[in-house]
Amino acid sequence: MNRCAVIGVGQTHYTTRRRDVSIAGLVREAALRALEDAGLTFKDIDAVVIGKAPDLFEGVMMPEAYLADALGAAGKPMMRVHTAGSVGGSTALVGASLIQGGVHDRVLVVAFEKQSESNATWALSTHLPFSSSLVVGAGGYFAPHIREYMRRSAAPDHIGTLVAVKDRLNALKNPYAHLKIPGIDQKMVESTPMLWEPIRYLETCPSSDGACAMVLSSESAVTGTPAWVHGTAMRSEPIFRASRDTVSPQAGKDCAADVYRQAGIADPRRQIDVAETYVPFSWYEPMWLENLGFAAEGEGWKLTESGATALDGDIPWNASGGVLSSNPIGASGLIRFAEAALQVRGMAGEHQVDGARTALGHAYGGGAQFFAMWIVGREKL
Repeated sequence: MNRCAVIGVGQTHYTTRRRDVSIAGLVREAALRALEDAGLTFKDIDAVVIGKAPDLFEGVMMPEAYLADALGAAGKPMMRVHTAGSVGGSTALVGASLIQGGVHDRVLVVAFEKQSESNATWALSTHLPFSSSLVVGAGGYFAPHIREYMRRSAAPDHIGTLVAVKDRLNALKNPYAHLKIPGIDQKMVESTPMLWEPIRYLETCPSSDGACAMVLSSESAVTGTPAWVHGTAMRSEPIFRASRDTVSPQAGKDCAADVYRQAGIADPRRQIDVAETYVPFSWYEPMWLENLGFAAEGEGWKLTESGATALDGDIPWNASGGVLSSNPIGASGLIRFAEAALQVRGMAGEHQVDGARTALGHAYGGGAQFFAMWIVGREKL
């Protein structure tokens, strides 16, 4: 396949409400910043790939149909991607495939959510015959999986609190992050209400408005400082299949194995310098540490407790503050991929990991059944 690189990244500030812009204005803001980073204009883009979580979240059906003008896509190929919460990551991978397959030289990928104009919990709680009701949103669905992980691994109760504090401290260094809580500590997190046992209020992600964009390029069309794509993978599995392991889904393991193979990664903890992973509830850090091969089964929480995933640890996870600090659902996965690219480009600002040369971007969606991942690096493979 042809080489693909990230040459531009653009993000909006993530916040509870962006009342100053429409959805079109929101996505255009991110796109223009990505183009500015790449030193390009809309005229230099061959195609646009846009990602969005379920249309029910805002109640706007097929939003891509009216966003073409805002994204400079009039008269150009434009396509929509949707894989539930992992959609941001999948959007990046679809854009990359257009470069790798030689279809286009420069592709703009954009993902967004305007949760202030939506009711995501209601959208996730629709009744039969449309879906099996979650009743209390995503947290109510994932809390039993977390409790099962705690039972299997004998993880102590405070591990989720450690992740919540770590990621929120990282967010203080990220100018785009939604939640900035100076002085956050374990006592503060533990004092907040229990929403879905064992998930407390400050162990869960916010509802954010925001958009993220990237400019992807073929090798011959690179401008500026590139992050080279070393591997890409998507996997999914049926949500209700018999004997499915919801704690450590097989699709996640298979997706990680594929992307590691492409990138030549045999030991992710030693060979990956920084990881941006989809952790909407704090307990998913130790769970994904195991699912992605950074720790042995039942050992992920020990890695978290040791400080290995902190900004100054040997394998920083979510240096940007992660989904726990900013969560425009449709864009959250793309933010992970974009932040991974910023790290290896040396352009992550105050939350830059020193010497980062190889990074993992990870997203999951649905009932932890959809997965998208990529490995990016400073050097070409």
